[in-house]
Amino acid sequence: MVSILSLILKIKVMKSIKIYLSLIIFAIGLTSCGTPPRPPKPPKHPSGKPMPPGQAKKVFGTKSAKPFAPGQNK
Repeated sequence: MVSILSLILKIKVMKSIKIYLSLIIFAIGLTSCGTPPRPPKPPKHPSGKPMPPGQAKKVFGTKSAKPFAPGQNK
Protein backbone atom coordinates (compact mmCIF):
# COMPACT_ATOMS: atom_id res chain seq x y z
CA MET A 1 0.00 0.00 0.00
CA VAL A 2 2.85 2.35 0.82
CA SER A 3 4.52 1.84 -2.54
CA ILE A 4 1.31 2.75 -4.41
CA LEU A 5 0.98 5.99 -2.45
CA SER A 6 4.60 6.90 -3.03
CA LEU A 7 4.20 6.15 -6.74
CA ILE A 8 1.14 8.42 -6.96
CA LEU A 9 3.01 11.16 -5.09
CA LYS A 10 5.98 10.86 -7.48
CA ILE A 11 3.67 11.15 -10.49
CA LYS A 12 2.06 14.31 -9.09
CA VAL A 13 5.45 15.85 -8.36
CA MET A 14 6.69 15.05 -11.87
CA LYS A 15 3.59 16.62 -13.42
CA SER A 16 4.03 19.81 -11.42
CA ILE A 17 7.72 19.98 -12.34
CA LYS A 18 6.83 19.61 -16.02
CA ILE A 19 4.23 22.37 -15.75
CA TYR A 20 6.66 24.76 -14.04
CA LEU A 21 9.41 24.02 -16.54
CA SER A 22 7.10 24.58 -19.48
CA LEU A 23 5.93 27.90 -17.98
CA ILE A 24 9.53 29.03 -17.49
CA ILE A 25 10.47 28.10 -21.06
CA PHE A 26 7.38 29.89 -22.38
CA ALA A 27 8.23 33.04 -20.39
CA ILE A 28 11.81 33.02 -21.68
CA GLY A 29 10.51 32.63 -25.21
CA LEU A 30 8.24 35.64 -24.83
CA THR A 31 10.96 37.88 -23.49
CA SER A 32 13.30 37.07 -26.36
CA CYS A 33 10.76 38.29 -28.91
CA GLY A 34 11.42 41.98 -29.21
CA THR A 35 11.86 44.58 -31.89
CA PRO A 36 14.91 46.81 -32.01
CA PRO A 37 14.29 50.44 -31.11
CA ARG A 38 13.69 52.80 -34.00
CA PRO A 39 15.90 55.84 -34.43
CA PRO A 40 14.19 59.11 -33.53
CA LYS A 41 12.71 61.17 -36.33
CA PRO A 42 15.24 63.70 -37.58
CA PRO A 43 14.60 67.31 -36.61
CA LYS A 44 13.56 69.80 -39.27
CA HIS A 45 15.60 72.67 -40.58
CA PRO A 46 14.61 76.15 -39.47
CA SER A 47 13.27 76.60 -43.00
CA GLY A 48 10.71 73.85 -42.31
CA LYS A 49 12.19 71.30 -44.68
CA PRO A 50 13.24 67.89 -43.34
CA MET A 51 16.91 67.47 -42.52
CA PRO A 52 18.97 65.51 -45.09
CA PRO A 53 19.83 61.95 -44.00
CA GLY A 54 23.57 62.63 -43.84
CA GLN A 55 23.13 65.59 -41.54
CA ALA A 56 20.68 63.70 -39.31
CA LYS A 57 23.28 60.92 -39.08
CA LYS A 58 25.83 63.42 -37.78
CA VAL A 59 23.37 64.92 -35.29
CA PHE A 60 22.38 61.56 -33.79
CA GLY A 61 25.86 60.01 -34.03
CA THR A 62 24.90 56.86 -35.92
CA LYS A 63 27.20 55.06 -38.35
CA SER A 64 24.68 54.91 -41.20
CA ALA A 65 22.24 57.40 -42.69
CA LYS A 66 20.00 54.58 -43.89
CA PRO A 67 17.49 54.79 -40.98
CA PHE A 68 16.94 58.49 -41.74
CA ALA A 69 16.41 58.07 -45.49
CA PRO A 70 12.67 57.69 -46.23
CA GLY A 71 13.16 55.44 -49.25
CA GLN A 72 15.53 53.02 -47.54
CA ASN A 73 13.05 50.96 -45.52
CA LYS A 74 13.89 47.31 -45.08
